Amino acid sequence: MEQKHPLPPFTLESALQKIQSAEDAWNSQDPVKISKAYTIDSEWRNRDKFVNGRDEIVEFLADKWTKELHYKLKKEYWAHTENRIAVRFEYEYMDLDGNWFRAYGNENWEFDENGLMARRYASINDLAINEEDRKFK
Repeated sequence: MEQKHPLPPFTLESALQKIQSAEDAWNSQDPVKISKAYTIDSEWRNRDKFVNGRDEIVEFLADKWTKELHYKLKKEYWAHTENRIAVRFEYEYMDLDGNWFRAYGNENWEFDENGLMARRYASINDLAINEEDRKFK
C-alpha cells in the first residue's frame, strides 16, 4: 500500500513535517512528484478551479507553472486535528508580461490513513507587487 509519511493522527511535530514536505515539493515545481502526495482520486478546489485525481493535478500544475514564472512558496502552520491540517501561505511569481505578484491564501487539507492528501481546498488572492518588493528571491 502506498504511504506518505508522516501518517495521521498528526501531532504538532508531524503536522509541521507534513507542511514542510508540501512546501519543498511545490517549490520543486515537479507536477508528477507533487501528485504522488495525493490520493488517486484526490479532490481539490483551487481558486475557481475544481481538480479531481492525480492526472488532473499534474495537468493543472504543469499549466500553472507555464504562467507563474519564478515561483517561490512559503507555507505556515495554522492548526491541525487527527487527519486534517490548515495552513496559510504566500507565494510570489512573475506573469508572462513581466509583472510580479504575491499570492496570499489558506488551505485546508484532509488525509487518508496512508498519509495521502484526499482533499485540498485553497482560497487564494493575488496582489500586484513591484519587483523590488519581493520577499522570496
